[in-house]
Amino acid sequence: MTPKELTAALGGIADYAEVRAQTNTSTAIQMLNGNLTVNTVNTTGGVSARVNAGMWGFASAPEQTAESVKTVLDAARRNALFLSGKTGRKGPELHTGFHAKGISVPRKEKPHASAADKLGFIRALDSYIQKKYPALVSRHVVLSGITMEKTVAVSGGAEAHTFLPRTTVYVQFSAEGKEGAPVDLMMEPAGGGGEYEDLFGDPAALYGSIDECYESLMKKREGVRPEGGVKTCVLAPDLAGILAHEAVGHTVECDLVRGGSVAGKLLNQTVASEKVSITDFAHTAFGQACPIPVYADDEGVEARDAVLIDKGVLKGYMHNRRTAYEYGAEPAGNARAFAFSDEPLIRMRNTCILPGSDKLADLIASVEDGYYLSHPTNGQADMTGEFMFGVGLGFEIKNGKLGRALTDTTVSGVAFEMLKTVTGVSDDLQWIASGTCGKKQMMVVGMGGPAVLCRINVGGE
Repeated sequence: MTPKELTAALGGIADYAEVRAQTNTSTAIQMLNGNLTVNTVNTTGGVSARVNAGMWGFASAPEQTAESVKTVLDAARRNALFLSGKTGRKGPELHTGFHAKGISVPRKEKPHASAADKLGFIRALDSYIQKKYPALVSRHVVLSGITMEKTVAVSGGAEAHTFLPRTTVYVQFSAEGKEGAPVDLMMEPAGGGGEYEDLFGDPAALYGSIDECYESLMKKREGVRPEGGVKTCVLAPDLAGILAHEAVGHTVECDLVRGGSVAGKLLNQTVASEKVSITDFAHTAFGQACPIPVYADDEGVEARDAVLIDKGVLKGYMHNRRTAYEYGAEPAGNARAFAFSDEPLIRMRNTCILPGSDKLADLIASVEDGYYLSHPTNGQADMTGEFMFGVGLGFEIKNGKLGRALTDTTVSGVAFEMLKTVTGVSDDLQWIASGTCGKKQMMVVGMGGPAVLCRINVGGE
């Protein structure tokens, strides 16, 4: 459906209202030890509406027609009036400005690869690994893709049509360890923002990454357990990126701030070293497109960057229209919904620690006794800023040089305390766009960062 069609449906609604038509298509191909285990394409779509008459009313339907739009708008308004009648709240207490107008980011016109093309690509990667590294206990090759096409219209004039694709490929290896137990390692995912045709073609382009991953796995087989406790560490960009998202980003989503996040009492206070700055980028960073570019959110707000921490000082939160009104702030396009049947929540887009001026080699050289840590695995964080992440690959640092590999370990701490220990930030940047954020509903996000020199608690002996 077009923005104009949705706007026309809003003509009879006196209250503040939003309507969204959305289609998601997900693709998954997986091979385990040469056997095809998953080969699926799934498409879901429909329309939804929200109306604010003092309280929000929401409704959705799995059909994109003019009649369906009218039905969900009527139902959402009835729900809003019912709830408003129970609470006595009158009128929308939300920010009604910053409308996205005329934003159109359609799907690129190009030839599309067939399912057979994608399967052939994955088979080629699996065959390369099997022939070159036959001693592996297991090999798991995965292609994962999702596209989200949205058309949004909001009373007051907001209109946007956006197409957001993401495709990633990764390989996970397992080898027999020195004591007979399996040792695992996953290749850093390739791809990111874009469809398969934008990112992949010749399988040989990934052979170097596969070889590098295998070499790291062989070192990990001989790995030693780290010494536990607070250690001087260089966190690789991938680990710094997930730290920015999980341990910092969630604490400054304003719905969680309202719910008691530790960041609620820290605005305009020092929460990190002056070397640390964090921004949630909308669609462009450092002159290039972000891995998950968001030009308009699902409340019809034109997306702008949200500065979270500037030189160690907490400068702001991420908002939707409601919290922006309540906190006297400006919405920047952080209200996002994963499926047509989901209500928009305050979500991150591309949360990133900004690069510094140090060289990674110099950060490592400055450490007399510590660790270089990368490849984050599972983890968790809460509204206190306390976090714990698994670390899939690490190395000792002795007298400024990388030493023996480590077995699987963890890092933990309290974000706003650990970030105050940062004494170095590298001048490079790595984006990660392969995962999903699970705050109540899935969401594709990007996260990034440089390498960071800090003091952090390491799990070990």
